[in-house]
Amino acid sequence: MIEVLAKLGRGPVFLAGEVLECVITFTNPLSASSTSASSEMLAWASAQIHCQFHASENRVALPPSDGSKHDVQAENETVFVPNRGERGQCILSTPPKILFCDLRLDPGESKSYSYCETLPVDGPPSFRGQSVKYVYKLTIGCQRVNSPIKLLRVPFRVLVLHGLKDYQFPQDEAVAPSNPFLEEEEGLKKDSRLADLATELLMVATSRRSLHLYNISNTRGKVGTFCIFKTVYKIGEDVIGTFNFSEGDIPCLQFSVSLQTEESIQEEFQRRRGQPVSFTVHARHQESCLHTAQSSFSLPIPLSSTPGFTTNIVSLKWRLHFEFVTSGESPGTCLVRGSQLEAVTWTGVEQMEVDTFSWDLPIKVLPTNPILASYVFQFSSTNSITI
Repeated sequence: MIEVLAKLGRGPVFLAGEVLECVITFTNPLSASSTSASSEMLAWASAQIHCQFHASENRVALPPSDGSKHDVQAENETVFVPNRGERGQCILSTPPKILFCDLRLDPGESKSYSYCETLPVDGPPSFRGQSVKYVYKLTIGCQRVNSPIKLLRVPFRVLVLHGLKDYQFPQDEAVAPSNPFLEEEEGLKKDSRLADLATELLMVATSRRSLHLYNISNTRGKVGTFCIFKTVYKIGEDVIGTFNFSEGDIPCLQFSVSLQTEESIQEEFQRRRGQPVSFTVHARHQESCLHTAQSSFSLPIPLSSTPGFTTNIVSLKWRLHFEFVTSGESPGTCLVRGSQLEAVTWTGVEQMEVDTFSWDLPIKVLPTNPILASYVFQFSSTNSITI
């Protein structure tokens, strides 16, 4: 028996273009019955990254797969196929890397191997939607002699930040930022600089503030104004907005604000022409606001959510969805004076004519620092199997 343990050193979330590093340890556990003849032998081990795509048959019409590309060896259990047994299509994969050949482990002995691979920048982000899913995994295949291959899959999350692909790093290392107290390998140095660059680009894009004022009105007149200071955010941030109803002519009885994503399938891949778009609500604020001059809301963007993106099959956009309930009467008629002689009591009317209307405000949501997003990832950085 051999235990295989795979651990992602920095966490399970990465930016496209970063280097994924995984330490894989093979151990022959020492038991009470172990003897000098209890050595274990593995023929080989290999590792590969792949992205698995799965689409809902009721919503997405994919083109027929090319049967000429079918690999007959994929049915053979002695051939390393990372996505064997998984649903969907493998749309992206890195070249497989051999970790070792003919590994012998004595009782209590273990050996570790480091696997490093740059994540492709032209792939989609990790996404689990109502119509499609993009799932990234690192698969480690191990085989004993004359035995089927055993697969260890390590799921991880990929965030895509547009603009990193075209950035050219300085050729002169002397002018590039570096830490003189650390000796870094060239690949790790570039990887850390890539993460720093992404953090800087995100900070610049999401720190720009400018006042955006919107008039809220319906067919009867003006209800109020809405104010928001920016429309570009990172996942993990809060979307904050304020209302001013004091200048309105129409009383607003209630409002609600929902933070939503809009998942739409490209027209050529729709199962039915004109099929509806899928919406997902991530946060919601509702408030009764009659006789309220000003109000505000704060909606958190979950760290586990996917920033906006577009592929040839699906598009994901973010928006704020507003719903307002207004009265068709003047503000003074919304209260009724009581009949008490000693004190004046005001109560609400039993019936009121109301109107409802909605409004959508598009916003842009970008990735965040992958280390921060790692804290809420549902999968562990460490995975293991026994062969």
